[in-house]
Amino acid sequence: MSQQLYEKVTDALVNEGYVVINNALGQRFSSSLLDKAQKLKNFKRAGISARKKISTTRRRDKIRWLDEDGATQSEFLAFTQGLQEYLNRELFLGLSYFEAHFALYEHGDFYEKHYDAFKDSKNRVVTVVYYLNEDWDTKSGGELNLYDESDTYLHTILPEADTLVVFLSEKFPHEVLKAKRKRYSIAGWFRVDIKEGVPLPLESLA
Repeated sequence: MSQQLYEKVTDALVNEGYVVINNALGQRFSSSLLDKAQKLKNFKRAGISARKKISTTRRRDKIRWLDEDGATQSEFLAFTQGLQEYLNRELFLGLSYFEAHFALYEHGDFYEKHYDAFKDSKNRVVTVVYYLNEDWDTKSGGELNLYDESDTYLHTILPEADTLVVFLSEKFPHEVLKAKRKRYSIAGWFRVDIKEGVPLPLESLA
């Protein structure tokens, strides 16, 4: 299953630059990650600049970085490791590591339109979003709107459980509309920058 999924993601990145896949990794897996996220404490406000400045006028989500836990978080990271290897082999992207966090949007939280990477910065190269929300509909809000580089609207993605979204980080501005109830996801980035072999966690453009 992962091999077919890797192929689908890779082909889409080449042809369209983004892909939205429903029923991607399995409802049981998604539910397990949701349960983990709901039990976590100490979510922190995310920043919006290179200095990690907190601004509730542009974004109001909270985050908690993923860790190897020998369970579902590790399984998700193993999936992304396989995707990283596949993308590097097929597209020669030179991706060096993956970072990811749980994202929590409470009632009224949003994130204004933004890019996940500065143009030609070559830090974040590919963005991965995995949604965990069960029984979600348009009344619940929290949709992801995707645009192209000309700011032309492309796609609205409902943050339903087991939906996987992958796109080129510096090519697609996007926004999260106001959530009407608690909204959980995993947001992650394949990066090419390394400092002494240690990932540089950058919350600024999440």
